[in-house]
Amino acid sequence: MNPVSGSSLLQPGMKIALVHDFLIDYRGGERVFKVLADIFPEGDLFSPIYDPRSTHALFAERSVHTSYLNKVRPTAKTFRALLPLYPRAIESLDLRGYDLIVSSSSAWSHGVIAHDGQRHVSYCHNPFRYAWDQRGDATAGRGRFSSEAIRRVMARWRSWDRAVASEVDAYIANGVITRERIGRCFGRSSSVIHPPVETSRFQVGTPGERYVVLSELMPHKRIDVIVESFTRLGLPLTVIGDGPDLQRLRSLAGSDVEFVGRVSDAEVAQRLQSAAALVQCATEEFGIASVEAQAAGRPVLALAQGGALETVEVGKSGALFDTPDVATVTAQLGQFDPGAFDPADCIASSERFSVESFSRKILAAVGTLDSTPNAPRERQQDHRRGLWRPPLA
Repeated sequence: MNPVSGSSLLQPGMKIALVHDFLIDYRGGERVFKVLADIFPEGDLFSPIYDPRSTHALFAERSVHTSYLNKVRPTAKTFRALLPLYPRAIESLDLRGYDLIVSSSSAWSHGVIAHDGQRHVSYCHNPFRYAWDQRGDATAGRGRFSSEAIRRVMARWRSWDRAVASEVDAYIANGVITRERIGRCFGRSSSVIHPPVETSRFQVGTPGERYVVLSELMPHKRIDVIVESFTRLGLPLTVIGDGPDLQRLRSLAGSDVEFVGRVSDAEVAQRLQSAAALVQCATEEFGIASVEAQAAGRPVLALAQGGALETVEVGKSGALFDTPDVATVTAQLGQFDPGAFDPADCIASSERFSVESFSRKILAAVGTLDSTPNAPRERQQDHRRGLWRPPLA
Protein backbone atom coordinates (compact mmCIF):
# COMPACT_ATOMS: atom_id res chain seq x y z
CA MET A 1 0.00 0.00 0.00
CA ASN A 2 1.25 3.48 -0.85
CA PRO A 3 1.22 5.53 2.39
CA VAL A 4 1.28 8.83 0.48
CA SER A 5 -1.84 8.44 -1.62
CA GLY A 6 -4.93 10.35 -0.51
CA SER A 7 -3.18 12.14 2.34
CA SER A 8 -2.03 15.75 2.52
CA LEU A 9 0.19 15.17 5.57
CA LEU A 10 2.08 12.12 4.31
CA GLN A 11 4.64 13.23 1.76
CA PRO A 12 7.39 11.38 -0.13
CA GLY A 13 10.61 11.17 1.85
CA MET A 14 9.13 11.96 5.24
CA LYS A 15 10.52 10.00 8.20
CA ILE A 16 8.08 7.91 10.21
CA ALA A 17 8.62 6.25 13.60
CA LEU A 18 6.33 3.40 14.71
CA VAL A 19 6.31 2.63 18.45
CA HIS A 20 4.80 -0.30 20.40
CA ASP A 21 4.70 -1.01 24.16
CA PHE A 22 6.68 -4.25 23.96
CA LEU A 23 7.54 -6.82 21.30
CA ILE A 24 8.02 -9.97 23.34
CA ASP A 25 4.85 -11.82 22.38
CA TYR A 26 2.40 -12.14 19.52
CA ARG A 27 -1.11 -11.25 20.63
CA GLY A 28 -3.77 -8.80 19.49
CA GLY A 29 -1.74 -5.62 20.03
CA GLU A 30 1.27 -7.04 18.20
CA ARG A 31 -0.91 -8.12 15.29
CA VAL A 32 -2.18 -4.54 14.99
CA PHE A 33 1.38 -3.23 15.14
CA LYS A 34 2.40 -5.61 12.35
CA VAL A 35 -0.34 -4.17 10.14
CA LEU A 36 0.77 -0.63 10.99
CA ALA A 37 4.32 -1.62 10.01
CA ASP A 38 2.97 -2.90 6.69
CA ILE A 39 1.01 0.31 6.09
CA PHE A 40 4.20 2.33 6.61
CA PRO A 41 6.89 0.05 5.12
CA GLU A 42 9.59 2.74 5.24
CA GLY A 43 8.96 3.53 8.91
CA ASP A 44 11.45 2.73 11.66
CA LEU A 45 10.24 0.46 14.48
CA PHE A 46 10.73 1.22 18.18
CA SER A 47 9.93 -0.68 21.37
CA PRO A 48 11.53 -0.56 24.83
CA ILE A 49 11.98 -4.35 24.74
CA TYR A 50 12.07 -6.82 21.84
CA ASP A 51 12.47 -10.57 21.53
CA PRO A 52 12.48 -11.72 17.88
CA ARG A 53 12.04 -15.36 18.92
CA SER A 54 8.75 -14.67 20.68
CA THR A 55 7.27 -12.57 17.88
CA HIS A 56 7.38 -15.28 15.20
CA ALA A 57 10.14 -13.36 13.35
CA LEU A 58 7.44 -11.02 12.03
CA PHE A 59 9.77 -8.04 12.23
CA ALA A 60 12.93 -9.87 11.20
CA GLU A 61 13.27 -7.82 8.02
CA ARG A 62 12.99 -4.53 9.89
CA SER A 63 15.34 -3.02 12.45
CA VAL A 64 13.71 -2.62 15.86
CA HIS A 65 15.25 0.11 18.04
CA THR A 66 15.07 -0.71 21.75
CA SER A 67 15.78 0.93 25.11
CA TYR A 68 18.36 0.16 27.77
CA LEU A 69 15.89 -2.26 29.39
CA ASN A 70 16.39 -4.69 26.53
CA LYS A 71 19.83 -5.50 27.89
CA VAL A 72 18.28 -7.59 30.66
CA ARG A 73 16.38 -9.68 28.07
CA PRO A 74 12.84 -9.58 29.51
CA THR A 75 10.46 -12.28 28.34
CA ALA A 76 6.68 -12.59 28.28
CA LYS A 77 6.93 -14.28 31.70
CA THR A 78 9.38 -11.84 33.34
CA PHE A 79 8.74 -8.39 31.87
CA ARG A 80 6.10 -7.44 34.46
CA ALA A 81 8.76 -7.28 37.17
CA LEU A 82 10.18 -4.19 35.44
CA LEU A 83 6.84 -2.40 35.32
CA PRO A 84 7.81 0.85 37.12
CA LEU A 85 10.72 1.34 34.69
CA TYR A 86 8.82 1.33 31.39
CA PRO A 87 7.62 4.96 31.37
CA ARG A 88 11.20 6.19 31.71
CA ALA A 89 12.36 3.62 29.14
CA ILE A 90 9.81 4.79 26.56
CA GLU A 91 10.91 8.39 27.17
CA SER A 92 14.53 7.36 26.52
CA LEU A 93 13.81 6.44 22.89
CA ASP A 94 15.32 9.17 20.70
CA LEU A 95 12.79 10.12 18.03
CA ARG A 96 14.36 13.40 16.98
CA GLY A 97 14.54 13.74 13.21
CA TYR A 98 11.20 12.07 12.50
CA ASP A 99 8.27 13.87 10.94
CA LEU A 100 5.51 11.55 12.14
CA ILE A 101 5.25 9.30 15.20
CA VAL A 102 2.60 6.56 15.29
CA SER A 103 2.36 4.81 18.65
CA SER A 104 0.44 1.62 19.36
CA SER A 105 -0.36 1.80 23.06
CA SER A 106 -2.08 -0.22 25.76
CA ALA A 107 0.17 1.12 28.49
CA TRP A 108 3.21 3.34 27.93
CA SER A 109 4.12 3.88 24.26
CA HIS A 110 1.88 6.95 24.03
CA GLY A 111 4.42 8.55 26.38
CA VAL A 112 7.23 8.81 23.80
CA ILE A 113 8.76 12.29 23.64
CA ALA A 114 7.76 14.27 20.55
CA HIS A 115 9.54 17.46 19.51
CA ASP A 116 8.55 20.68 17.77
CA GLY A 117 7.57 20.08 14.17
CA GLN A 118 6.68 16.44 14.75
CA ARG A 119 3.20 14.98 14.78
CA HIS A 120 2.24 12.15 17.13
CA VAL A 121 -0.89 10.05 16.60
CA SER A 122 -1.53 7.28 19.14
CA TYR A 123 -3.59 4.21 18.34
CA CYS A 124 -4.89 3.29 21.79
CA HIS A 125 -5.87 -0.28 22.62
CA ASN A 126 -6.73 0.78 26.18
CA PRO A 127 -5.36 3.06 28.91
CA PHE A 128 -3.14 0.92 31.13
CA ARG A 129 -5.77 -1.21 32.84
CA TYR A 130 -3.92 -1.81 36.13
CA ALA A 131 -3.46 1.92 36.69
CA TRP A 132 -7.03 2.84 35.84
CA ASP A 133 -10.01 0.49 35.55
CA GLN A 134 -8.61 -2.68 37.12
CA ARG A 135 -6.59 -1.41 40.05
CA GLY A 136 -7.82 -4.21 42.27
CA ASP A 137 -6.40 -6.86 39.94
CA ALA A 138 -2.91 -5.40 40.33
CA THR A 139 -2.91 -6.05 44.09
CA ALA A 140 -5.07 -9.18 44.27
CA GLY A 141 -3.49 -11.90 46.38
CA ARG A 142 -0.58 -9.74 47.54
CA GLY A 143 0.43 -8.78 51.05
CA ARG A 144 -0.22 -5.41 52.68
CA PHE A 145 3.21 -3.90 52.00
CA SER A 146 3.40 -5.16 48.42
CA SER A 147 -0.12 -3.91 47.72
CA GLU A 148 0.65 -0.47 49.12
CA ALA A 149 3.80 -0.22 46.98
CA ILE A 150 1.84 -1.14 43.86
CA ARG A 151 -0.90 1.37 44.68
CA ARG A 152 1.70 4.12 44.96
CA VAL A 153 3.30 3.15 41.65
CA MET A 154 -0.10 3.15 39.94
CA ALA A 155 -0.97 6.55 41.41
CA ARG A 156 2.27 7.91 39.93
CA TRP A 157 1.41 6.17 36.68
CA ARG A 158 -1.96 7.93 36.46
CA SER A 159 -0.26 11.30 36.92
CA TRP A 160 2.27 10.40 34.24
CA ASP A 161 -0.46 9.22 31.87
CA ARG A 162 -2.41 12.45 32.22
CA ALA A 163 0.67 14.59 31.65
CA VAL A 164 2.06 12.76 28.61
CA ALA A 165 -1.41 12.47 27.04
CA SER A 166 -1.49 16.26 26.65
CA GLU A 167 1.45 16.01 24.24
CA VAL A 168 -0.24 13.62 21.78
CA ASP A 169 -1.67 15.36 18.72
CA ALA A 170 -4.48 12.86 18.13
CA TYR A 171 -5.78 9.67 19.70
CA ILE A 172 -7.48 6.88 17.79
CA ALA A 173 -9.42 4.37 19.92
CA ASN A 174 -9.90 0.73 18.98
CA GLY A 175 -13.54 0.85 20.03
CA VAL A 176 -16.27 2.79 21.78
CA ILE A 177 -15.34 1.61 25.28
CA THR A 178 -11.73 2.69 24.76
CA ARG A 179 -12.87 6.07 23.46
CA GLU A 180 -14.82 6.58 26.69
CA ARG A 181 -11.79 5.58 28.77
CA ILE A 182 -9.46 7.91 26.87
CA GLY A 183 -11.80 10.78 27.65
CA ARG A 184 -12.21 9.83 31.30
CA CYS A 185 -8.59 8.87 32.05
CA PHE A 186 -6.61 11.16 29.77
CA GLY A 187 -9.04 14.03 29.33
CA ARG A 188 -8.71 13.69 25.55
CA SER A 189 -11.15 13.16 22.71
CA SER A 190 -10.55 10.44 20.12
CA SER A 191 -11.93 8.90 16.96
CA VAL A 192 -12.68 5.17 16.60
CA ILE A 193 -11.04 2.80 14.11
CA HIS A 194 -11.57 -0.86 14.90
CA PRO A 195 -8.48 -3.11 14.79
CA PRO A 196 -7.61 -5.08 11.66
CA VAL A 197 -8.42 -8.76 11.49
CA GLU A 198 -6.84 -11.10 8.94
CA THR A 199 -10.19 -12.48 7.84
CA SER A 200 -8.60 -14.05 4.75
CA ARG A 201 -6.85 -16.63 7.01
CA PHE A 202 -10.16 -18.37 7.67
CA GLN A 203 -12.59 -20.48 5.72
CA VAL A 204 -15.76 -22.38 6.49
CA GLY A 205 -15.31 -25.93 7.76
CA THR A 206 -17.48 -28.63 9.26
CA PRO A 207 -18.56 -27.57 12.75
CA GLY A 208 -18.26 -30.01 15.62
CA GLU A 209 -19.57 -30.11 19.17
CA ARG A 210 -16.65 -28.48 21.01
CA TYR A 211 -16.91 -24.83 21.97
CA VAL A 212 -13.75 -22.72 21.94
CA VAL A 213 -12.17 -20.03 24.11
CA LEU A 214 -9.32 -18.15 22.42
CA SER A 215 -7.65 -15.78 24.87
CA GLU A 216 -4.71 -14.89 27.01
CA LEU A 217 -5.32 -16.61 30.35
CA MET A 218 -5.56 -13.61 32.66
CA PRO A 219 -8.00 -13.16 35.59
CA HIS A 220 -9.72 -10.15 33.99
CA LYS A 221 -10.73 -12.35 31.02
CA ARG A 222 -13.16 -14.23 33.36
CA ILE A 223 -12.40 -17.55 31.70
CA ASP A 224 -13.08 -19.19 35.06
CA VAL A 225 -16.77 -18.37 34.61
CA ILE A 226 -16.79 -20.17 31.25
CA VAL A 227 -14.82 -23.17 32.54
CA GLU A 228 -17.11 -23.60 35.55
CA SER A 229 -20.22 -23.28 33.36
CA PHE A 230 -19.07 -25.94 30.90
CA THR A 231 -17.95 -28.21 33.75
CA ARG A 232 -21.35 -27.89 35.38
CA LEU A 233 -23.13 -28.78 32.12
CA GLY A 234 -20.65 -31.44 30.99
CA LEU A 235 -20.24 -29.73 27.61
CA PRO A 236 -16.98 -30.03 25.64
CA LEU A 237 -14.75 -26.94 25.69
CA THR A 238 -11.30 -26.24 24.26
CA VAL A 239 -9.29 -23.39 25.81
CA ILE A 240 -6.64 -21.99 23.45
CA GLY A 241 -4.05 -19.71 25.02
CA ASP A 242 -1.64 -19.40 27.90
CA GLY A 243 -1.04 -17.04 30.79
CA PRO A 244 -0.65 -16.69 34.56
CA ASP A 245 -4.19 -17.94 35.28
CA LEU A 246 -3.63 -21.36 33.66
CA GLN A 247 -3.10 -23.46 36.79
CA ARG A 248 -6.09 -21.98 38.58
CA LEU A 249 -8.29 -22.65 35.56
CA ARG A 250 -7.08 -26.25 35.36
CA SER A 251 -8.12 -26.76 38.96
CA LEU A 252 -11.67 -25.67 38.11
CA ALA A 253 -12.07 -27.74 34.95
CA GLY A 254 -13.95 -30.98 34.51
CA SER A 255 -12.98 -33.83 32.21
CA ASP A 256 -14.65 -32.29 29.15
CA VAL A 257 -12.52 -29.12 29.29
CA GLU A 258 -9.14 -29.28 27.54
CA PHE A 259 -6.29 -26.76 27.54
CA VAL A 260 -4.11 -26.80 24.42
CA GLY A 261 -1.89 -23.79 25.14
CA ARG A 262 -0.76 -21.43 22.44
CA VAL A 263 -0.97 -22.88 18.97
CA SER A 264 -0.03 -21.74 15.47
CA ASP A 265 -2.25 -19.45 13.41
CA ALA A 266 -3.01 -22.40 11.14
CA GLU A 267 -4.22 -24.49 14.07
CA VAL A 268 -6.27 -21.59 15.43
CA ALA A 269 -8.04 -21.35 12.06
CA GLN A 270 -8.64 -25.10 11.98
CA ARG A 271 -10.01 -25.22 15.52
CA LEU A 272 -12.30 -22.24 14.96
CA GLN A 273 -13.78 -23.51 11.73
CA SER A 274 -14.53 -26.88 13.35
CA ALA A 275 -15.93 -25.39 16.58
CA ALA A 276 -19.54 -25.19 17.62
CA ALA A 277 -19.03 -21.54 18.63
CA LEU A 278 -16.61 -19.20 20.37
CA VAL A 279 -17.41 -18.14 23.95
CA GLN A 280 -16.20 -14.87 25.48
CA CYS A 281 -16.85 -13.54 28.99
CA ALA A 282 -14.42 -10.61 29.22
CA THR A 283 -15.22 -6.95 28.78
CA GLU A 284 -13.03 -6.67 25.69
CA GLU A 285 -11.97 -3.32 24.29
CA PHE A 286 -12.54 -4.94 20.89
CA GLY A 287 -12.07 -8.72 20.84
CA ILE A 288 -10.20 -9.91 17.74
CA ALA A 289 -10.95 -13.56 18.53
CA SER A 290 -14.67 -12.87 18.17
CA VAL A 291 -14.17 -11.54 14.64
CA GLU A 292 -11.83 -14.41 13.76
CA ALA A 293 -14.50 -16.93 14.76
CA GLN A 294 -17.05 -15.17 12.59
CA ALA A 295 -14.57 -15.13 9.68
CA ALA A 296 -14.45 -18.94 10.05
CA GLY A 297 -18.23 -19.02 9.75
CA ARG A 298 -18.88 -19.73 13.44
CA PRO A 299 -21.14 -17.77 15.80
CA VAL A 300 -20.09 -16.10 19.05
CA LEU A 301 -21.66 -16.23 22.51
CA ALA A 302 -20.34 -13.20 24.40
CA LEU A 303 -20.86 -10.87 27.32
CA ALA A 304 -22.91 -7.83 26.28
CA GLN A 305 -20.21 -5.33 27.15
CA GLY A 306 -17.36 -3.58 25.38
CA GLY A 307 -16.31 -4.65 21.92
CA ALA A 308 -18.85 -7.47 21.66
CA LEU A 309 -21.57 -4.82 21.25
CA GLU A 310 -19.74 -3.67 18.11
CA THR A 311 -18.58 -6.98 16.63
CA VAL A 312 -21.44 -9.42 17.27
CA GLU A 313 -24.64 -8.95 15.26
CA VAL A 314 -27.28 -10.48 17.49
CA GLY A 315 -29.35 -13.07 15.65
CA LYS A 316 -26.97 -13.10 12.68
CA SER A 317 -23.50 -13.84 13.97
CA GLY A 318 -24.11 -14.70 17.61
CA ALA A 319 -25.84 -13.95 20.89
CA LEU A 320 -25.07 -11.87 23.99
CA PHE A 321 -25.66 -12.42 27.70
CA ASP A 322 -26.01 -9.72 30.33
CA THR A 323 -23.89 -10.64 33.35
CA PRO A 324 -20.55 -12.49 33.74
CA ASP A 325 -21.53 -15.16 36.25
CA VAL A 326 -21.81 -18.94 36.14
CA ALA A 327 -25.59 -19.01 36.55
CA THR A 328 -26.15 -16.67 33.61
CA VAL A 329 -23.67 -18.37 31.28
CA THR A 330 -25.01 -21.81 32.17
CA ALA A 331 -28.57 -20.73 31.43
CA GLN A 332 -27.54 -19.07 28.16
CA LEU A 333 -25.69 -22.19 26.99
CA GLY A 334 -28.81 -24.22 27.64
CA GLN A 335 -30.74 -22.24 25.04
CA PHE A 336 -27.94 -21.31 22.61
CA ASP A 337 -28.10 -23.19 19.27
CA PRO A 338 -24.93 -22.76 17.16
CA GLY A 339 -26.62 -24.47 14.21
CA ALA A 340 -29.20 -21.70 13.96
CA PHE A 341 -26.63 -19.26 12.54
CA ASP A 342 -25.79 -19.08 8.82
CA PRO A 343 -22.00 -19.19 8.25
CA ALA A 344 -22.43 -16.69 5.40
CA ASP A 345 -23.91 -14.16 7.83
CA CYS A 346 -21.01 -14.68 10.23
CA ILE A 347 -18.48 -14.13 7.45
CA ALA A 348 -20.25 -10.99 6.21
CA SER A 349 -20.18 -9.61 9.76
CA SER A 350 -16.42 -10.18 10.04
CA GLU A 351 -15.58 -8.37 6.80
CA ARG A 352 -16.38 -5.03 8.46
CA PHE A 353 -13.05 -5.37 10.25
CA SER A 354 -10.72 -6.44 7.44
CA VAL A 355 -7.09 -5.33 7.14
CA GLU A 356 -7.94 -3.36 4.01
CA SER A 357 -10.66 -1.39 5.77
CA PHE A 358 -8.33 -0.61 8.70
CA SER A 359 -5.53 0.55 6.39
CA ARG A 360 -7.76 2.97 4.50
CA LYS A 361 -9.11 4.48 7.72
CA ILE A 362 -5.68 4.85 9.35
CA LEU A 363 -4.27 6.67 6.33
CA ALA A 364 -7.29 8.96 6.21
CA ALA A 365 -7.00 9.74 9.93
CA VAL A 366 -3.27 10.49 9.73
CA GLY A 367 -3.91 12.67 6.71
CA THR A 368 -6.08 15.05 8.73
CA LEU A 369 -3.24 15.93 11.10
CA ASP A 370 -2.04 18.74 8.84
CA SER A 371 -4.83 20.90 10.28
CA THR A 372 -4.22 19.84 13.91
CA PRO A 373 -2.21 22.30 16.05
CA ASN A 374 0.89 20.88 17.67
CA ALA A 375 0.28 19.69 21.20
CA PRO A 376 2.57 21.26 23.81
CA ARG A 377 6.02 19.63 23.84
CA GLU A 378 6.87 20.01 27.54
CA ARG A 379 9.50 17.26 27.68
CA GLN A 380 11.44 17.93 24.50
CA GLN A 381 14.47 19.45 26.26
CA ASP A 382 15.21 16.16 28.05
CA HIS A 383 13.02 17.05 31.03
CA ARG A 384 11.99 13.43 31.20
CA ARG A 385 9.42 12.55 33.74
CA GLY A 386 9.14 8.81 34.34
CA LEU A 387 7.22 7.77 37.41
CA TRP A 388 9.75 9.06 39.88
CA ARG A 389 9.67 12.75 38.92
CA PRO A 390 6.85 14.98 40.19
CA PRO A 391 4.21 15.34 37.46
CA LEU A 392 4.30 18.63 35.57
CA ALA A 393 1.44 21.03 36.19
